[in-house]
Parts: sequence; structure tokens; C-alpha cells
Amino acid sequence: MKHIILTLSCIIMLLGSTNLLSQNRINNIIKTEKNSYTLNELMNLIKTQSGYNYTYPTDSDLSQKTINLGKKEYALDLLLDKISLQLQLKYRIIEKQISFKTIQKKTVTISGYIRDKKTGEDLIGAACYIKELASGTVSNVYGFYSLSIPSGKYTVSYSFLGNKTEESIIEIEEDKVLTVELDNESQQINEVVITGEGAAKNIKRNEMSVVKLPVSTVKKLPALMGEVDLIKAIQMLPGVKPAAEGGTGFSVRGGNPDQNLILLDEAPVYNASHLLGFFSIFNNDAISDLKLYKGDIPANIGGRLSSFLDIRMKNGNSKKFSGSGGIGTISSRLTLEGPIGKNDKTSFILSGRRSYLDLFLRLSSNEDVNDNIVYFYDLNAKINHRINSKNRIFISTYFGKDKFKNNDNQLSFGNQTLTLRWNHLFSNKLFSNTSLLWSKYNYELSNSSGANAFMWDSKLEDLSVKQDFNYFLNSNNTIKFGGIFTYHKFEPGYAHGIGEESFISEYKVNNSNALEEALFVSNEQKIGERLTLKYGIRFSMFNNIGKGTVYDFNNNYEVTDSTIYKSGNIYNTYTNWEPRLGAKYSLNEVSSVKMSYSRTSQYMQLAQNSSGGMPLDVWFPSSPNVKPQKSDQYAIGYFRNFKDNAIETSVELYYKKMKNTVDFKDFANLLLNKELEGELRFGSSEAYGIEFMAQLNLNRLDGWFGYTYASTKRTVAGINKGNTYRSPYDVPHDIKAALSYQLTKRTSISANFTYSTGKPITFPTGRAEYQGAFIKIYSDRNSYRLPDYHRMDLALTVKNKKKPNRKWEGEWNFSLYNAYGRKNPWVVNFVQDENDPKKIYAEKTYLFTFVPSVTYNFKF
Repeated sequence: MKHIILTLSCIIMLLGSTNLLSQNRINNIIKTEKNSYTLNELMNLIKTQSGYNYTYPTDSDLSQKTINLGKKEYALDLLLDKISLQLQLKYRIIEKQISFKTIQKKTVTISGYIRDKKTGEDLIGAACYIKELASGTVSNVYGFYSLSIPSGKYTVSYSFLGNKTEESIIEIEEDKVLTVELDNESQQINEVVITGEGAAKNIKRNEMSVVKLPVSTVKKLPALMGEVDLIKAIQMLPGVKPAAEGGTGFSVRGGNPDQNLILLDEAPVYNASHLLGFFSIFNNDAISDLKLYKGDIPANIGGRLSSFLDIRMKNGNSKKFSGSGGIGTISSRLTLEGPIGKNDKTSFILSGRRSYLDLFLRLSSNEDVNDNIVYFYDLNAKINHRINSKNRIFISTYFGKDKFKNNDNQLSFGNQTLTLRWNHLFSNKLFSNTSLLWSKYNYELSNSSGANAFMWDSKLEDLSVKQDFNYFLNSNNTIKFGGIFTYHKFEPGYAHGIGEESFISEYKVNNSNALEEALFVSNEQKIGERLTLKYGIRFSMFNNIGKGTVYDFNNNYEVTDSTIYKSGNIYNTYTNWEPRLGAKYSLNEVSSVKMSYSRTSQYMQLAQNSSGGMPLDVWFPSSPNVKPQKSDQYAIGYFRNFKDNAIETSVELYYKKMKNTVDFKDFANLLLNKELEGELRFGSSEAYGIEFMAQLNLNRLDGWFGYTYASTKRTVAGINKGNTYRSPYDVPHDIKAALSYQLTKRTSISANFTYSTGKPITFPTGRAEYQGAFIKIYSDRNSYRLPDYHRMDLALTVKNKKKPNRKWEGEWNFSLYNAYGRKNPWVVNFVQDENDPKKIYAEKTYLFTFVPSVTYNFKF
């Protein structure tokens, strides 16, 4: 019966120029006894209680269609409105006669943008939902949506987490542009008030292994040294593990940190760390949206095996000038945004941040300390302009740098990105985005001490052109297609002496260049009321291009010969087909089952001597000696909501099989090594696990719980005698919780807790004496584990009392990192006893015990 009702929702009645609802309102009260009636039953009830007769086409089966009611009595005109909405009929009243009529169906399209009413920001992933059709869509990453439906009169609702849901009855007889602005949700203090995103998004959307974190939630979490960090929040998700304590590197489902693609406004970021990894480069005040794909990678994205982290900058407040910022223990920040001009078409945002550890060091009485330099800074800027209703342009940039100086030694590194984008609407169904992207990562290491004075620098630079199309074919099919072309320029290392006294000779690791191209197409297709499929294909290609030098290696990885290729010559090419598949089956309104499969290829790798990630890590491309890594990931999950979608739960099982896995031989020489490829070893790896997650979107309480059981193994020729061994990120048990509770309108508390199995490590198990020296004999690769890791962080946020007619708002945040002082090992070294050379003891190094911090945040 429900299927028949949905089919009839495409039928509309029209009689002359009469509106759907009667112009002459009638106030008879109709009392009902049941929750649902057939049309014939309900009209007979109306006739009995009001005296109105009725007619409708006798050649249709309208009489047996069901009308669902929610109350025990209705005014007659409201009851007729309800009938017309549910059955998509038009009616008119002439004296005591109610007449219903139908016409042939007609497909129309509603489209437009969904924005925040207060700031004018585009809302990414906002929902547009048609109640009578039980159908809807979500806005894309530019806030645009399009939905094709039968013409008629509908209850249309727009919703987004943290904003009030807008709902209205709209008559749609032809294509219509509906751009809406959603007001902010006023904060209430009731235990069961729900603020979750409408229409059970996580149940109905055909995507899994994907987590979207509201920036407002991230800002409530406890902060390390007073700096709330997006990457630290990502590390608290199930399936995600920090590469090292305090660092911004992370492993997703057992993968290496370099297998995560991080995009800031579509531009790649190759080193997302500040202060040697303790902070990330992402300033919360400049970010509008954060989404992590742990699997189910969309077809328009490629180049990495493990995950895709999509970070979008704010467009800037187009309604009024405003600002925000904070003064913290380690750094301070300031963000300014507002309209340019008076027509709301152009807006800007400018956000800066700087640390000031170096200022405190200057206060030291120790001359070896007060001359040191330790600081970082970054700058985000963006301008967007709406040319007209069909064209819009964006210009965004990021620039950041870290600098360290200790006596004669100096280190600096930084990232720069630039994004130019043009949105064009060819029609209400075809949306286009054209992007020009530039990204650069560079570092410098130097020593200015006499004969040892030297300078070492390295660069990695990308230039890309990208074209994306979204074609909203109809309400059942959304097609995406496009392509990307990227030019990579690698300068791994150039070292040379500086000053007249230096005896350091010039040394340069060979530069290289590469082209990376891809074409993609995908479709999301609804089949009936319950099943949705998502399928696509990505074709990727990678070309090594001269000028370049390729070394030949024998079976012992020794160089036997080399070949030099001229500038501009393509001397090696790899191609890969990367299919993507997903499916969602709705079991009912609050639960669904999903599955996904994705094949991905990775053409760029990172050489690093530690899991923590350091600025001197070296990126290198696939080549004749280094085949691209490949991954096939399968996943299936069950999703279930409770308490009117306020509690979202999920369980996912995944399996990844990876080919051409890159690892490094024992004691590999990775820095300034022209023959780096000889240090590499190749094999295969696999990862599997199960992830549980519960997200809370209650009014007072929000956050999440997570548990992961996982295993990651590698088999690489030349390592561990060819036997399978644990990946450095093989952590079987991982428990996490991140919660925030609103005590009052002005006060909230939050807490993080994490517990995980200790990471694998290789320990010495014996020693041998050779010519009077003792040599350590090590165990199999990663056959031991560090002690289990656990930590709790706490935070208290207190907002200042807002004074009438004052725009300034402030709040104090008090955080305590590692609240109970757990001494988690950061590294374990085995040291020879100075008094007895025959003895070796283990020495544990830990980073943090209690780390309190205070931050004052403000906005105006």
C-alpha cells in the first residue's frame, strides 16, 4: 500500500486556476477515531459530520488510498489540506460540494544553495527532504543541491546539524530555484532535546567508513598546550591511531601516515605539522568542514591507499564584519571576516596564528637558552565572489612556517598552498567546478660553525588542474565525472658548504619530475524505496619525466649501472583501473546495512626513519624500480539510530589487501642518498578489523565512543628472513571516548580517554663480542610490544556573561592533558652500562605527564 501511495504522489489535480487549497476557508471540526483512514472512509466521515458532499474520479483507485492522521480532531480545511498533500490532489469547494481532480504527472526540479543565515556560509552536506515522497538529497561541497520530483504541493524541509530546521509547504508546478538560509539553533538545556541532523542522514546516505566532525564539536575537546587541533580529534576516531604520541601523523586501518591524502580546499598538504608534530597546520577558526574517509573512497579521489581527509576553509561572513581568536599558553590567533561591498556578493576571511615560545626563552638567564629560537606561524586567506546566479569564483591560500635555532644549528620548514576555483551552473541539473591548485613543501637545515658550516634544503612542489561535474539526472541518479592533471617536482636534497671557512663539498640528490593524471565517472542510483547503489571507475596514470637518472640494481641491491634521461622525455609509465562500488539497503526508518569496495593506487611514498614523522622525511615517486602500491578494501556495516536519531551507532568489518608494499631494510640510509631505491624492499600486506562507534547528538551531551579490534601484517622479501611480521601500526585493541557535556548555558566540561595495545617494536635479545666491542643482536622485526598506552584529558569551558548591546563574547578554556600523569613510553633505547660494558639496560623516554593550559577565546 505504501508503494502505491508513493506512486500516486506523482499525480496532481488541477481545475482551472483554482489553488490547491480552497480560497474559502471553512472551520467545521471533524473528530476522528483512528490513526489512518482510506480516502473513501474519511470522506464519508466528513460528510456525516459536516454535511459536505464529495466527488473524485471514479476511474481511479483513490478511494482505497490511505491517509495517515496524527490528531483526534481537525478543522475541515486543515484536514482537506492533509489529504491533498498526502495524495497529491487538488480540490475546490463550491457551496456544499468538495471536488477532487487529477492531472497527468510532470517532472520538475528544485535547486539552489543552502547557507547559514547568520554568516552566509555555504552548508556542506545540508539535507533537503520531501516528506510526502520520503525522498531527498544533500548539498555538495559548495552548498548546492538539486532534486527532481513530480510537480505538486509538498512539505519541504531543510536541515543541518547545529541549525534550525526550516519547513514549509510549497507548490511546485515548474522548475524552481530555492536558495534557503538556516538560522542558528538556540541552545536549550533539556535532557532529551534533539539537535541531530535531519532525515537520519547516516542511515539513508550511501556511504560508510566516513566520519564528519563538526568544527564546533572539535573546539570543545581538551587541548594539548591550549591549542585545539583538528588532527588530534581525528586521532580519537575508531580505526585511526596516532603515529606517535603528541604528533600529527596518523595511521588509518593499519596504513602508513603517507597513505593518507590531506586536502585543504582541494590542494594537497604533504606535512601537516607544526612544532615538530605537536600541532597541526589547521587553524580551527578558519575551517568550516572536516570529513574523513577511512574507506569507500569516492571515484573522484585517488593517489593514496588508506584514507582521504577533506578540509574546507570558511568562505567568510557575507552578512557583517566579525572576528574571533584566542590567546593560549603556546600560541595566539586572530581571524577577521566580512563582506566586501554592500551587495553580499563578495566576502573575505583572513586568519593568522603565531606561537611565542621564543619570547619566553629570551627571559632565561642562561645564555645557551635565551639565544634559541622556537616558533611557528601560519596564515589562511580566502576571497569568494558571486558573479551572478550561475557563476562564482574562489581564491584561497595557506602559508605557514616553523623555525628552530640552537646555537649554530638551524631548521626551518613550511607549507604553501593556493587554490583558484570557478563554480558554474550550466543548468539546474548540471554543476561544474574548475580548480587550479598549487602546493609546495620545503625545508632547510643549516649549521654556521666554521669548517662544518653547511646548508641543506629540499622541496616538493605540485601544480594541478582539476575539473569536476555533478549531473543531477533525476531523483534516482546523481552522476559525477571529471578529471585531474598534476605535475610533480621533486628536489630531495641539496647540501653545500657556506662561508669561506667551510670544507663541506657540494652534494645533490638527483631531482625528478612526474605527471599524474586521472579520469573518473560515478553514479549514485536509487532502486526502489530501500536500495541505493553507488558505482564508479577511476583511470589513473603516472609518468616519470626527465630530466632524471635511473639506477640499475643487482640482486644484492648494489648499483650496476645508470641511465640519464633528457629533460621532457617520458621514460616510464604506469596505468591502473580503480573500480569503486557501494550499496545501502534500508531495513527500516532507523537501520540499514551497507557495503563498499574500493581499489586505490599510490604513486608517491615517504621515506622516514621514525614513525613520529620529522621535517626531514623524504617524498619519492614510483619509478622503474618502484612499482605503485595498490590496495583492495572490502567493508560491510550495520547502522542503527536511537532516540529520534540522536544516538547513531555503527559496526563495520573491513579487509584490505595491499600489493607492492614498500618497507626499508634494517638500518637504512634514507637521508641525502642518491641511491635511495636500493634501501627499499617490496612485498605485500594485509589488514582487517572491526570497528564499533556510537555518536551522541543530544542537547546537553555530544561526542562519541569507539572500539576497534584490528590486525596488520606484512610479508616483504629481504626483511625478517622473508617471514610475515607485524606492521609498525598493528594495534589489536583500541578504545576511545570523546565527550562534552553542557552544565549550564555558560559552562561545559569535556573529556577524552584512550586505551590501546602497545605498538610493535624490535628489541635486542642478545649480544656478541667482536674485536673488543659488543654488538646487539636483535629480535625478529616488530616481535615485541611497548607497554599498553592509556591517557585521559579534561577541559572546562566557561563563557563570560554577555552584556546587553555588546558584541564582544569571550570564554575561558582550562585543559589538563594526561590528567592522571601516565608515563607512556615515547621511545625505548638500550644503553650500555658505563660501569659494566657487559650489561645493557632499557631506557624509556616519555614526553608528557601533567600538561595544564589556559586559553582565552573571543569573538565579536
